[in-house]
Amino acid sequence: MKKVGLIMGSDSDLPVVRKAAAVLDELQIPYEAHVYSAHRTPAEARAFSLSARDEGFGVIIAFAGMAAHLAGAIAANTTLPVIGVPCKSAVLEGVDALLSTVMMPSGIPVATVAIDGGKNAALLAAEILAVADRDLAEMLDARRSSEAEAVLEKDAGIMDRL
Repeated sequence: MKKVGLIMGSDSDLPVVRKAAAVLDELQIPYEAHVYSAHRTPAEARAFSLSARDEGFGVIIAFAGMAAHLAGAIAANTTLPVIGVPCKSAVLEGVDALLSTVMMPSGIPVATVAIDGGKNAALLAAEILAVADRDLAEMLDARRSSEAEAVLEKDAGIMDRL
């Protein structure tokens, strides 16, 4: 199975990365996590991006706050799918990172999830990998069914709570 790259611009993004890692662990998807800054370590971010396919990665998730150029910097150097996760900052609550991540120029796509959306980023990465992995697709189907059952259980008891 292909690996997922979890690249954070700063270790302050680690709480959001942990949410993604937990989902990948649950789905038994291998991953590697690294701290590479688009601004402070651009050579290392570029080197990772250029070698990712040969190193066995199938999807890269980039976590960054504030200017949030990491996903774009990664995507500029690979044709692997890149998912951007804008992370909250103290100043603008992550809206700055969201806008930076989603506003990519034509020709360099980055899929973008919600602010601090590490869990959904991991699920999207799993869905991308599941296109070519029947077992993973079945695990995702089972996970969706389980989540639906949980909602229906809550529905069954809601009237008692009112």
